[in-house]
Amino acid sequence: MHGPQDTRLDEIPEPQVVRPDQVKVRVSASGICGTDLWLHRAAPIPRDYRHPAFGEPGPHVLGHEMAGEVVEIGKNVSRVASGDLVAVRPLVADGSCDHCVRGESNLCRTRGFLGIHGGGGGFSQYVVVPDELLHRLPAPFDASTGALVETLATSWRGVKRVAPEPGEPALVVGAGPIGLATVMCLRAWGVGPVLVVGRGAVRLDAAAAMGAVVCASDREDLAGFVDDATHGRGTRAAFDCTGSDPAMVGALLEVVQPGGTVMVLAEYHEPAVVDMTDLLRRGKRLTGSTAYTAEDFDEVIDAVVDGRLDPAPLVTSTVPLERALEDGIGLLERGGRRSEIKVVVTP
Repeated sequence: MHGPQDTRLDEIPEPQVVRPDQVKVRVSASGICGTDLWLHRAAPIPRDYRHPAFGEPGPHVLGHEMAGEVVEIGKNVSRVASGDLVAVRPLVADGSCDHCVRGESNLCRTRGFLGIHGGGGGFSQYVVVPDELLHRLPAPFDASTGALVETLATSWRGVKRVAPEPGEPALVVGAGPIGLATVMCLRAWGVGPVLVVGRGAVRLDAAAAMGAVVCASDREDLAGFVDDATHGRGTRAAFDCTGSDPAMVGALLEVVQPGGTVMVLAEYHEPAVVDMTDLLRRGKRLTGSTAYTAEDFDEVIDAVVDGRLDPAPLVTSTVPLERALEDGIGLLERGGRRSEIKVVVTP
């Protein structure tokens, strides 16, 4: 990532294990995220900026959703072995700030991300990372589904923070990768029915295949859809997984029952509109969730192993690294989100 609209396929030095706690991973699969598209468009991190977690200037390799094979380990590494299939947890925390001490490493004051701020990235053949960032992937994982642990962990943490009751309805707005991952996580928690409002036949069909009740719309007659789908019962939990409509949060707060919660799982790039008086009088909650912890990664992996989660339906295309710009980022930028859910790069 050299600058706005200036992402290139470059030949760079192969990273090496230089510390005893490091592991070299041959990247087998790396998902393209909406964040990657935003970084490609805007390049918001100045090229000469050195993030404290990595200490290196740009240009930086993109790709933060990754899985691959361990090919070399440092002398102090015992958690993984050569040949293991692993998911890379890209969030790097300092471990010492007040948030980290409380177990909230996702909120670390100096957090950074592999594939965004430095340290290499998944859109490359190899990465070298500390062993604490690796999670072994047992069967039935393959590399492509392993690369989706990062996406699922983001949604898993959001669902866990709301903690909806099994058998209770929940509403998800947005049928992109995070929205569909949230549907999967809600179903894994026993929540139902799960209502999905979104766009794109491919994505809504995928939501329906997961057991969701779908509506091809946005916020028009949101209340009517929820009322019909729940037979007048309504919902106490709603998840905003779009970030594209500044009025959506307010619409969701109108829809949830008194005492209900609206969870924001998508980044907004302009201010949202919220009726704070209604929120106060009806005891509703508006909150957000960002990223994940090591515990969230482990819980997602366990849920896949025991059959509660199946990431495979999220992968709709795979492209080789040399075509990642044209057939990956470029495709999604040209409207490919209507036909794709998750495009995975295979270095």
